[in-house]
Amino acid sequence: MNDRAGVSAVIVNWNTRELLRACLQSLANSLPPPDEIVVVDNASADGSAAMVADAFPEVTLIANPDNRRYAAANNQGIAHARGDLVWLLNPDTEVAADTLATLIRLLECDQQLAAVTCRLIDPVTRRVQPSVRTFPTPLALWIEALGLARLFPRSRLGGQYRMTWWDYDDEREVEQPMTSCLLLRRAAATPLGWFDEAFPLYFNDVDLCYRLRQAGWKIRFTPATEVIHHLGASTRQVRAEAVQASHRGLLRFYRKHYRGRLPELVYAATVALILFSGWVRGRLAQ
Repeated sequence: MNDRAGVSAVIVNWNTRELLRACLQSLANSLPPPDEIVVVDNASADGSAAMVADAFPEVTLIANPDNRRYAAANNQGIAHARGDLVWLLNPDTEVAADTLATLIRLLECDQQLAAVTCRLIDPVTRRVQPSVRTFPTPLALWIEALGLARLFPRSRLGGQYRMTWWDYDDEREVEQPMTSCLLLRRAAATPLGWFDEAFPLYFNDVDLCYRLRQAGWKIRFTPATEVIHHLGASTRQVRAEAVQASHRGLLRFYRKHYRGRLPELVYAATVALILFSGWVRGRLAQ
């Protein structure tokens, strides 16, 4: 490792062998490349682990005998990683040559930043994918449920949760970006225990970002670099299960961070909304 902070890329994979291959190849072409790459394979049935071992022998491969899900597998990879900076990547991403250098520069310029992220680009349309939201406050969820987000998507009030008023053209502080490409300062996340494994698949990233912000850290988005993202390559394989897991994650998030802080009626009504929405979306996904 040179005079900059060492960077460990951590990738959790499940049955996305060829996308993972493309991701690892893009990391090899990165300037600079990460100092180490850790792939945690969650018992893929498509030969992903064998591909990594054969084609990328320099990569640290952790081949789990069963699917440990996203949170636990990330914690597993982070525990093996040595870098001061941890670069969380999805296996369905392809980074640009300048992505890592751009993200490192942002962290180095502001010591209050815990994490930085960038634009995610659809590989077919080349459009920017929505990848940043605010935290799911009761107001944000009820605005969504009442249809105000669809009626007023360009309003900062109506579009507050999904940030549909924003075009991703400016650099700004954000609350909860997707962890498809997120460079984190180890010193910020380690005292918080990284991912809470009570959120095995969804909302573990929201929970981590929330706890970082509560601890006084900042998270920043930049449009200065882009990453191709084949959205949902793993989760679309189990769509109905993923929908239900997402709502269970949101419910856990509410129980962890809002129970006892909200008026009882507001809390109960919002939990009922989450349960009803999960039931409806689960039925539609079947």
